[in-house]
Amino acid sequence: MGMLLWPLILWGALTAVLVILLIYRSTLAMHEDEQLFLSESESQMQKDQIEIMQKLNKVTPIVKWLGAASGALLLIIGGVALYQQLSQMN
Repeated sequence: MGMLLWPLILWGALTAVLVILLIYRSTLAMHEDEQLFLSESESQMQKDQIEIMQKLNKVTPIVKWLGAASGALLLIIGGVALYQQLSQMN
């Protein structure tokens, strides 16, 4: 377990940040409108929608990378744990 402690802590931290970003992204997406019909007097709503889209576009790649890193780290941890179990059997 000593060899797996730090990777597990790192995986937990990565996954916690991932979950927080997923929650943040979903709250942004709730305020996003797919189609918006605006008149000149509603230009502030258009600016708000553009801001939301910019934030979503910034968060989405980070979420993808953290998800991939979390999955890869989990596979590595599983491989190391399996290797340790097999080497104890021999």
